[in-house]
Amino acid sequence: MIEPWTEEQLLAGRRLFAGPSRFVMGVTTLEQLPPPGKPEIAFAGRSNAGKSSLINALTGRSGLARASNTPGRTRELNFFEIGDALTLVDMPGYGYAKAAKSDVGRWQALLRGYLRGRPGLRRAFVLVDARHGPKTADERIFALLDEAAVTFQIVLTKADKVSPKDLAHTEQLAEAAAKRHSAAYPHIHATSAVKGSGLPELRAEIAALVNYDG
Repeated sequence: MIEPWTEEQLLAGRRLFAGPSRFVMGVTTLEQLPPPGKPEIAFAGRSNAGKSSLINALTGRSGLARASNTPGRTRELNFFEIGDALTLVDMPGYGYAKAAKSDVGRWQALLRGYLRGRPGLRRAFVLVDARHGPKTADERIFALLDEAAVTFQIVLTKADKVSPKDLAHTEQLAEAAAKRHSAAYPHIHATSAVKGSGLPELRAEIAALVNYDG
């Protein structure tokens, strides 16, 4: 359990995401990656875990990140500029059973190359649906992040869709999963893109990671 966020930290988070946000580019190969620049925060998650909804909610722009109507359709690393201080990276959704093995292999190669080669990557947030908790596909991503020595943190999404009791149980499962991985940061964020719960704290965490004070 971490100490509660201070009003100053929450304010820094609000300021960080209060400015303009824009989609920069999507890449499908390592050769297309933009040169490192601003601090980067990456978002990973199973298909339909709610990555696009969370990014839109964090930035306050409903159409910034677009969710595909077909699970597993996103094949790119999508880069978004958050003002002049931060780049968000939306990683391809994983865990979709109908994805071809050749596609999975390409995604994994792209992700490994990105994770190992970005000096400005401050943390990866792995989004897990609060209704289901960590699954086998999530554990594979946790292991990949361990291998790449990239600190990651679990973010529970769709917290408004479960009871407080069930949410507490899922948080326990996520905490247990984090303890099994050397690269995991122990604190779990529980969020709802619909209700806005947990978003101020997540913004504050990201602002602290990029040392943003407005």
